[in-house]
Amino acid sequence: MGHLRRGGAVAAVLGLLLAATPAAPAAAGRSVTRYDNPISAGVSDTFADPVVVRGDDGSWYAYGTTDPLREGERQPHRVPIARSTDLVDWAYVGDAFGPDQRPPYAAPGAAFWAPDVRRIGDRYVMYVTVTDTTVSPEGSDYAVGAATAPTPAGPWTFADQPVVAPRPGGGGGFLWTIDPSQFTDTDGTSYLYYGSYYGGISVTELSPDGLRAVGTPTLVAIDNKFEGSYVLRHDGWYYLFASTANCCAGPATGYSVQVGRARSPHGPFLDRDGIPLTASRAGGTPVLTQNGNRWIGTGHNGFLTDLSGQDWIVYHAIDRSDPYLDEPFGINERPMLLDRLDWIDGWPTVNAGAGPSDGPRPAPVTTGPVDERFDTAGLAGWRRGAGDWRVADGRLTGSGSLTSRTTVGGDVRVEADLRLTGARDAGVALADRVEVRVDAAAGRLVARGGGRTASAALPAGFTPADRHNLAVEVRGRQLVAELSPARLGDQLAVVTLRLERPVAGRVGLRAAGGPAEFDNVSVTRLYVPARAAVPEPRVGRALPAYSDEFAGGLDPAWSWVRPDPAATVSGGALRWPTQAADLTGTGNTAGVLLRDAPAGDYVVETKVTLDLGEETVRNYQQAGLVAYVDDDRFARLAQVAIWNTRQVEYGYELPFAGQPVYGGTIVSTPATTTWLRLAHRVDPATGEHEFRAGSSRDGTRWTWGGVWTFPAGTTPRIGLVAHGGAQPPVTAEFDYVRFYR
Repeated sequence: MGHLRRGGAVAAVLGLLLAATPAAPAAAGRSVTRYDNPISAGVSDTFADPVVVRGDDGSWYAYGTTDPLREGERQPHRVPIARSTDLVDWAYVGDAFGPDQRPPYAAPGAAFWAPDVRRIGDRYVMYVTVTDTTVSPEGSDYAVGAATAPTPAGPWTFADQPVVAPRPGGGGGFLWTIDPSQFTDTDGTSYLYYGSYYGGISVTELSPDGLRAVGTPTLVAIDNKFEGSYVLRHDGWYYLFASTANCCAGPATGYSVQVGRARSPHGPFLDRDGIPLTASRAGGTPVLTQNGNRWIGTGHNGFLTDLSGQDWIVYHAIDRSDPYLDEPFGINERPMLLDRLDWIDGWPTVNAGAGPSDGPRPAPVTTGPVDERFDTAGLAGWRRGAGDWRVADGRLTGSGSLTSRTTVGGDVRVEADLRLTGARDAGVALADRVEVRVDAAAGRLVARGGGRTASAALPAGFTPADRHNLAVEVRGRQLVAELSPARLGDQLAVVTLRLERPVAGRVGLRAAGGPAEFDNVSVTRLYVPARAAVPEPRVGRALPAYSDEFAGGLDPAWSWVRPDPAATVSGGALRWPTQAADLTGTGNTAGVLLRDAPAGDYVVETKVTLDLGEETVRNYQQAGLVAYVDDDRFARLAQVAIWNTRQVEYGYELPFAGQPVYGGTIVSTPATTTWLRLAHRVDPATGEHEFRAGSSRDGTRWTWGGVWTFPAGTTPRIGLVAHGGAQPPVTAEFDYVRFYR
C-alpha cells in the first residue's frame, strides 16, 4: 500500500532462513540466463506494491504505486507501467493516469495505490486504491476504483463509480478500503479482496463486468495484522497471501508475507497449524520475510507463472543501506523484486524457504523450443494440415490442423492464448496422440490421450470468443491442463489425465467446426519442482553455564538496566509484572534483565506465560526475549497485545540519522504460554550478528521468522523484558532461559 499507517496499529512480521538461497535445477538442453534483484533497477529506484500480467503481445507488464520513480525527481508517477520480454530487463512505458486524470468521485490531489490488473472479458481492468474522495473534506476516505483499457499499456479510462465506496469506521474516520486484488473462480464468479489494518481484509463478489461490488462482504483476515491481499488457486485450495507489519519504517521495516488456505474463496482461511486468519490470536504461515541479506520489508506481493510452469512471486523490499528515496524520513525506497515461489507439502514458500535473493539467480523461463508470437505473416515453423490458416495483426486464425516442425519430448509445458471465433472446439495436440481442447458446444475442457478421456465443466457464463490461456503440463505420464483468463492462478477449469505412456513428438493446433484464433504458442521443458525446504535452525548441545532454570533465585550472571523490584524468582520461575514503560523511542523507561551470550553461533530459548486474553484492546503489553546492545539498538521478540490481536512480534530499533527508528516483523501465533527462540549467527563475510526469531505454541513445532542484524564490532547481550502497559495488571512468568550450541 502507500505510506500512511495508523500509529501503533501493527507490529512487524517475519519468516525466512539464514541458509543460502538454493538454485532451481536447470532443465536439460536449455540455456539458463541469470538475473539480480531488484529487477526494477533499470526503470526506477522505487516501484512499490508491484503486480505483473502477461499481455496479448506476449510481453509482461508491471504496475506500481504512485511515487516518484527516481531519487531527486520528486514528481509522482500515477501508477507507473513497465514492460519486459523476459521478466528481468524492464523498460518504462508511461503512467497509467495523467496528472489531471481522476474519477469523478476522487478529490483533487488523490493518489492511486496498489494496482491490480486482470483480464475480464475482452478488456483489462485495473483495480486501484483511491486515497481521497469527495465523501469527506478530511481526506483518507479511501475507496477502491477501477479503470479499463484495451491493452495492458492503456489507454486507461476510469469507471465513474467506485467498486467499493468509502466505509465509515466504528472507531472514527474511514476504514482502510485499500489494496484491492481480484480473483475469478471456477464457476465464473469474480471476487474482490480488499482492506488493511483498520477494518481487516474482506472479500466481496463482483458484477460480471467486474466494476461493481455486489452482495455482502465477508471478513477473511483480521484487522490490525493484515493488508495487501492476493488470492490464487492451487491444487484445489484457495490461498490468501497477505502482508503484515509496517511497510514503511525505513531501516527498521519488517513487512513480510504470510498465507492461509481454504476450500472456498470466502474462507475460512487457516494457516499450517489450523489457526484462522480471523482469530484474535491471529494465524498466518510465513511465505516471505527478510533473511539477513540487504533486503528488509519484503512484502505486498503479486504472482506469475513462467513458460516452464514455475511460479514466481513479485514484491517490493527495502535495501537497508538505502532505505529512503531522497532524504532520511521521506518516501521509503521500495524497488521491485522477483523470486521463485515453491510449493512444499502444500504450502508456498520463497526459494524453498530461504527468502529474498541477493546475487545472481537462474531467471524465469520466457522462451523455448517453440515460441510463436505470429509477428510475421509466414508460418515457416509450422506444417499445414487440413483447413485454412492465416496470420494477421499478430494472431493466427483458421480451422483444421497445424503442426509445429519442432519435435519435443520428456516433461513439457505447452501454452496458447485461444479464442473460439466460430469453432465448435479448439485446442492443442501433442504427438498426435494427446489433445486438450475447449469444447464450446459441450461447455467443457476436455483432455484425451489414447483411449482415455477426462473433462471439467466450464463456467456457466463462459464466453468462447473471449481470449483465454490454455496451459498443458505433462510430467511423465501425468497430464494437467488449465484454462484461465490471464494465467494468474485463477483457473476456470482444470483437467488431469493419466496417460498410457509419456509424450514425444510435435505439438499441433486444432480447430473444428469453424475458425479459432491462436497466439503466444510456446513449448518448453517443464520446470523441476523443489521438493524440500532449506534447513531451519536446530539446537545442539546445552550450555548450562549460560542458562538459568530459576530454581534457586536469580543467577548472579544477570544484571539490570533500570532494575524493577517487582520482578521476583520463586518456585522455579521468574515472575515479572508488565511495566507501564517501553524501550522504543527516546523514553527508554523499561527495565531490561541481561546476561552475556556465548561467543559464536548459538540458540537461546525461553518459555513465557502471559495471559493477555483475546479480542480486547491491551496495547501493548508484552514479554519475551531481547538481543540488546543499548537502549537504541535492540531486537525484541515477544508475545504482545496489538489492539484486538495477539501476535509474536520481533521488533527492532536502531539509530539512524541522529535518532532511534523502530519497526518490526511478525513471526507467528502466540498461546497463553509461548516458547521463543533467537538463533544467533555471525556472518563470516561481514562480521554482522544475525538473529533469527522462532516461536512455538507447544515447545515442539516451531515457526521461524525473519532476521534482524547488528553491526560487526558490537557485543549483543541476551535478556528478558516485560513491559508495554501495567493495566489491567498481568504478570509474565518465565520458566527458564536456556542456551544451546
